[in-house]
Amino acid sequence: MARPMAACVAGPLAALVDAGRDRLADELQPGRLTVGPAARPYALALLAERAAPLLVVTATDRDVDAVVDDLGAFLGEDAVAAFPAWETLPHERLSPQPATVGQRLAVLHRLRKPEEGDSPPEAARATGEARRAGLAALVAPVRALLQPMDPRLAERDPLVVDGAYAGGLDGLVHALATLGYTRSRTVEQRGEFAVRGGLVDVFPTAAELPVRIEFFGDDVDSLRRFHVADQRSEDHLERAVIDPAREVVLDADTADTARRVAAQVPELADELGRLADGVAFEGMEALVTAIHPRPAHLPDFLPAGAGLAVIDAPQVAERAEQLRAEARELLVAGWTSTGEDTSAGHDPGATGEDTSAGHGPCATGVRGLARLLSGVADASDESRDEVGFADWDTVRQASGEPQWELSAFGSASRDVPATAWDSFRGDMAGVAGTVRRLAGQGATVVLTAAGHGSARRLAEVLRDEGVAAPVVTRLEPPEGGRVAVVPSTLREGFHSDELGVALLGEWDLFGPRRSRSTRRLPSRRSATDAVLDLEAGDYVVHATHGVGRYAGVVTRTLGGPTTAVGGVSGQVTRDYVVVEYAGGDTLYVPGDQVDALTKYVGGEQPAVMRLGGGDWQRARHKVKESVKEMAGELVRLYQARMHATGRAFGPDTPWQRELEEAFPHTETEDQLGAIDDVKADLEAHQPMDRLVCGDVGYGKTEIAVRAAAKAVFDGAQVAVLVPTTLLAQQHGETFTERFSGFPVEVRVLSRFASPREQKRTLDGLAAGTVDIVVGTHRLLGSDVAFKDLGLMVVDEEQRFGVAHKEQLKRLRTNVDVLTMTATPIPRTMELAITGVRDLSTIDTPPEDRQPVVTHVGEYDEATAALAVRRELLREGQVFWVHNQVDTIDAVTARVRELVPGARVAMAHGRMSEDELEQVMVSFWHREHDVLVSTTIVESGLDIPNANTLIVERTDLMGLAQIYQLRGRIGRSARRGYAYLFFPQARAMTEQAHKRLEAVAEHTGLGSGMSIALKDLEIRGAGDLLSGDQSGHVASVGMEEYGRIMAEAVTELTDGGEPEAETEPEIRIDLPVDAHLPADYIDDEGLRLQAYKRVASVRDSAGVKAARAELVDRFGPLPEPAERLLAVAALRAAARRWGITAISTTPRRTARVEPVVLSDAQEVRLARRFPRARYNAAASALELPLPSSGDPVAALAGDLKALLAP
Repeated sequence: MARPMAACVAGPLAALVDAGRDRLADELQPGRLTVGPAARPYALALLAERAAPLLVVTATDRDVDAVVDDLGAFLGEDAVAAFPAWETLPHERLSPQPATVGQRLAVLHRLRKPEEGDSPPEAARATGEARRAGLAALVAPVRALLQPMDPRLAERDPLVVDGAYAGGLDGLVHALATLGYTRSRTVEQRGEFAVRGGLVDVFPTAAELPVRIEFFGDDVDSLRRFHVADQRSEDHLERAVIDPAREVVLDADTADTARRVAAQVPELADELGRLADGVAFEGMEALVTAIHPRPAHLPDFLPAGAGLAVIDAPQVAERAEQLRAEARELLVAGWTSTGEDTSAGHDPGATGEDTSAGHGPCATGVRGLARLLSGVADASDESRDEVGFADWDTVRQASGEPQWELSAFGSASRDVPATAWDSFRGDMAGVAGTVRRLAGQGATVVLTAAGHGSARRLAEVLRDEGVAAPVVTRLEPPEGGRVAVVPSTLREGFHSDELGVALLGEWDLFGPRRSRSTRRLPSRRSATDAVLDLEAGDYVVHATHGVGRYAGVVTRTLGGPTTAVGGVSGQVTRDYVVVEYAGGDTLYVPGDQVDALTKYVGGEQPAVMRLGGGDWQRARHKVKESVKEMAGELVRLYQARMHATGRAFGPDTPWQRELEEAFPHTETEDQLGAIDDVKADLEAHQPMDRLVCGDVGYGKTEIAVRAAAKAVFDGAQVAVLVPTTLLAQQHGETFTERFSGFPVEVRVLSRFASPREQKRTLDGLAAGTVDIVVGTHRLLGSDVAFKDLGLMVVDEEQRFGVAHKEQLKRLRTNVDVLTMTATPIPRTMELAITGVRDLSTIDTPPEDRQPVVTHVGEYDEATAALAVRRELLREGQVFWVHNQVDTIDAVTARVRELVPGARVAMAHGRMSEDELEQVMVSFWHREHDVLVSTTIVESGLDIPNANTLIVERTDLMGLAQIYQLRGRIGRSARRGYAYLFFPQARAMTEQAHKRLEAVAEHTGLGSGMSIALKDLEIRGAGDLLSGDQSGHVASVGMEEYGRIMAEAVTELTDGGEPEAETEPEIRIDLPVDAHLPADYIDDEGLRLQAYKRVASVRDSAGVKAARAELVDRFGPLPEPAERLLAVAALRAAARRWGITAISTTPRRTARVEPVVLSDAQEVRLARRFPRARYNAAASALELPLPSSGDPVAALAGDLKALLAP
């Protein structure tokens, strides 16, 4: 039964559906319908009125986004949902990403309970998807329909936690575990939860932000959203809706079934036993068909009255058969290895079994599963499907009626009369002429743009061309001759004389756009947090004592005066960080002084120093001498820039605001901060020299786009300099896309451009008709002349040669320069650079970037071939690295034999530069499936669709090289797979073995800041500094090197006045029980983080901020923690007064030094503190301690009364 129209058709273009409702009534009867791609969303919107929800099936995952966007323009974005397929494959022994599970289960809930309607805004924010009224259309790739599902998912509601929640903290923890959530130290990604005292942090799988639930006893006291980056909470919520994190229902029925099947198939007893115990584990979804003889499929969850529409049915059927054929091979391969062994880099949700390198044969497992799925366990059940993907015809027949097939070819008697546009590709004069002609013929002409900013800009351009086209949020009923611009997600439109409609989408106007990128969330790990990831044995640097080895945190109870505050009489409890030095020396660093420690970054094996032996000061002195010349060069450049008069660009124009509003993603805070920094630089009179640091995909290019817009809209030209032709092509497309609709000419200058095109570009630059040029070092040629160059954007400057860098140096003194890099910069290095060069850092990765699943083992051709097939099955691409040019032809031919039908290309360093770059660009355009290459792919490639890496001889590579190679994959929301092979039966060196161990261990973020810092640690600072500095960096570590560099720069810029080398260490030893109890923060790593936060306090505002953070993250402070903050406040005051030591004496006094009192202060001391003692010669002061009460507060008050001005 059709749903009322109002519930189905509510998008901005809904009024256009009226024109076809009666006119196409006969054509839209169930069956085959001929309709071209451009008019399909329009036809689907009409079909959704007849059968809602309408399940729309596409052949591939890539088609889903386009259909959702276009259909949402007619039905409303809230009424259309995508149902994604698992990114894992059958029998792969990996679970789908929690975000995917959350999206799928949220859709199932809306299908099952449309009557729940909208949720309160707070709940919508907590879950990431409001529980809206029922869906009008559901779009899914055929792979999602063939995926077997737990039939009891329809019975499972999400967990709702609000003020009335009666389960208590223990009940919530049990419920989260039952829903498949993984307990972790801190919550960093969907599907995780953490418990700290009376706090439960959880990241719901369908949420945009995680939620912090605070209990008072068994009652929910508050619910707050918080940010992953700093773990700080923000606004309060009324309730949190928590969808399951796994697609297997863990309950008593599942447990009973698992035990019964385990008895029949002992080979699977281990996995099934964990299911029986209610334990969620990685890859458990692969057992759905073992637990459920008749699994469900997506159509089984549709309500009565739903319809099915298949787009390009022959392609869907072919894709379905291909999926089943590949899944047959995966059945054997997936169960011939233990699930945990295959994923040295599996998600944190994995169970923590051995993740050592290698696949271990498990033939009994595959025999058991084959027996089970082939019906031995239940011979009467003919519905079992051993493949893992259902038969398409079976699923389709079970979907019921009505059904439609939409095809571009077929009988003319059942067609939608509509014609697609030839794209105008930015020819707005041509657009205006067409609009005038069609409106004059009585058609309703509608133009769409993504977002209000783009829509206003489009209307403005049409007005300049003499066409009045008002911007309307929702289209009114069609009127002949009317023209309007509507913000919508429509990509492509159509023209139909019969319907009297001319609809132009954004792609029709400006050409195809790239697919939507993922949303972003606050960073999982900032650069400064990386130094806190310490494990026993890690090298650390103490600011005073130098390089040592971290040995953990110990809690010690010390004897003290009987007046000890807070502890047992005569005892105080303290936490210490233990650092081991050479010669058996051990340093105990008080917890509130851990800011003196940083993690060592700078080399693989630093020399551990001796305590008090002078090693550290000698090493610092050598480094200081070595950096003087470099610091001088930095300062000379800085001074030249400061004395030069640059161009001061004006404030933002309306065009600038329109361009920024057209950005289809939400900017992150650090992205906005960098944009503001760049704009301020451009508006200043001195030439800009700003470095923007952030990994691939973090949003640096958008910063460059906005900087370019500011310059171009003020009449200047912009040059974007990149190191490779591929990057030139990528940036060229980005800039062309972002400036479409504006009178801005963007050109690409590289060797791929013909001589004629190059000449046209060069002439345009000289004449001023080309506004933005993107190019390689060709831009630095002597024949390139600009009429008015105002801004130079340089991407990855360190990859240019010396001569090119010299040319850039000369540019910096009179042209604004914005440099972008993906190389990580440690915090103190930032201080050094920012003394003479402005720097902005972006730490926010794409939200769904996943760890790279890393397999390290002996070379196995079958495993490699299977890896290629697996990647092709999910429509991806593969890097196959063979680092021997002499035999790469033979390997390429062998890959073609192993994977028939795969499009295999080859790339190596002996090819001509033009040949090589042509292959790379073709691979980027998805013209090849597999790229067999040498290690030339290790840097400079950003191909998000390539997510499998196969390396044949990893044992011959350096660790940095391996990291660089693995960094090529895992750059999108898709899970990356790295297969790092070494030869069979060949001995490896110990160093090679250690390298492979390190690769298997460090898999957190494929190419995020943590991995990049590890890479920096391995290869030194080659990308940031000249090669001769790497030894000095290795001797003291990157943090200290940067600090020394900053000191050298400061000395030069301040006229040669040296500053103190390091901040003095302040020792406070008072009889107070001041620490963070283990029962308050039980995780050692988190406790170390909290101590570092307290140790960083420098003033009263810092104390308040630290207290607020501790309370927010860990709950109300116990008394020892309050006293720890009081000591931190005293230390901050002591630093302000120049005091370096406060200790107790046997005379029950506090000895404070150094203290230099003025005559007036000595008089004040004698008057207010008659029992005090002051030794001017020793600069020491003794103040009496109170006989009762808090000695810290009393001493702080006394010192303030005495020393404050």
